[in-house]
Amino acid sequence: MDFSWMLGHAKTSFHHAKDPIALTFKSGHMKNLLEICESVTPPCRLNPLLFNGHLQTFMTVVKNQDIPIYYKRKVFQAEDPAYAGSFAVDLVVQKYDETDHTLPPRTTHYSDEEAENLESLDSKPMLVTLHGLSGGSHEIYLRHVLEPLVCVENGWEACVVNSRGCAKSKITSGVLYNARATWDLRQVVAWLRVKFPNRPLFGLGFSLGANIMTNYLGEEGADCLFKAAVVCSNPWNLESGSLALQRSWLGSEVYSRTMCTNLKNLAEIHAAQLSKNPKVDWERVKKTRYLHEFDREVQGPTWGYPTEGAYYRDASSSDSLLAIRVPFLAIHAEDDPIAVKEGIPYQEFKQNPYAVLCTTSMGGHLSWFQSGGERWFSKPVTGFLMKIAAEVDLDAISKSIRPTVNGSAEHDAKIPHFDPMRRKLHLPAPASAL
Repeated sequence: MDFSWMLGHAKTSFHHAKDPIALTFKSGHMKNLLEICESVTPPCRLNPLLFNGHLQTFMTVVKNQDIPIYYKRKVFQAEDPAYAGSFAVDLVVQKYDETDHTLPPRTTHYSDEEAENLESLDSKPMLVTLHGLSGGSHEIYLRHVLEPLVCVENGWEACVVNSRGCAKSKITSGVLYNARATWDLRQVVAWLRVKFPNRPLFGLGFSLGANIMTNYLGEEGADCLFKAAVVCSNPWNLESGSLALQRSWLGSEVYSRTMCTNLKNLAEIHAAQLSKNPKVDWERVKKTRYLHEFDREVQGPTWGYPTEGAYYRDASSSDSLLAIRVPFLAIHAEDDPIAVKEGIPYQEFKQNPYAVLCTTSMGGHLSWFQSGGERWFSKPVTGFLMKIAAEVDLDAISKSIRPTVNGSAEHDAKIPHFDPMRRKLHLPAPASAL
């Protein structure tokens, strides 16, 4: 019998297609995606006192560490009228002494002149990050990854796209975000491409942000402007996750109830704007206790879903995985009590040569705490991103695109096919295409 878990030794496994894509290095040699992922993933050695997913996850509420990352905020107005409103993007900058008590710590607004002149011809790699449910650029799990990338000489550039209303940003329309809200990310990526034309762009998503990131990558397919992307603790199958939470006391009374409370608090902060949404009965919203109830009363009516189940099925990213056409690494703890194991699309990973899933037997949700307080997941995430950016011929990646055996977004319209990005909810064409 294996007792290594008592020492905090988690088992690490990789799930992937039979023939992962081969990437050409600047040196001229080639390695496949699996070999790269394995080479940057150290043994998973966690705090032995946090020996299950619940204890690891509970540790995330302990504020015992700080990582100083400084941001300047730029507020965008949505270009597509279908998703009218504003949203905030926090760009990582050098340390400064200013403070703004209306924003999270170490965050201030760009002046109008600074925001207007945001552009550069440098070729630094740039990371575009999405946070988890009701989080923001201030989240410590996010800063664990940013620090080794940006806080070094000649380091990366980075930004965090805050979900609408999060991180003390203002809502200027009657809607919140949802698990399929890729539109703000798409606008930011297009803006970055114009303002920083020489920077290779990379994507990173955590939890709900991982689900959104995966959906975005699938929607963009071969046209994606990212060179590679990583997601951590993606819930993947939202309906499976919701049902799993409802099956246990901890799931319903701790996790689901806490997430519902966080979203209700967020809605209360922005009540003046959100109350303008005639589709939502905010008195009913105030009575919700669990996450699925909040989604039933808010996400359903707002976006036209008849039930929360319909919303979960439509917004899940497990099928989107099949349409991804950039090197993609997903990291997931199999004892995650929120993004549960039964929702992980193991078989879909076997069908896409662009994707590798790294699972650990322990680690919880966005946790992976080690004995010294470090977070293990930051090592494979930063290792993967830095290796791709520094050693791989980025221009050659787009030339290696090929369809998968099943679940291809490329198909012959004359024969039956499965399109992973076909959705039951019709999305209006982008304004630029009208």
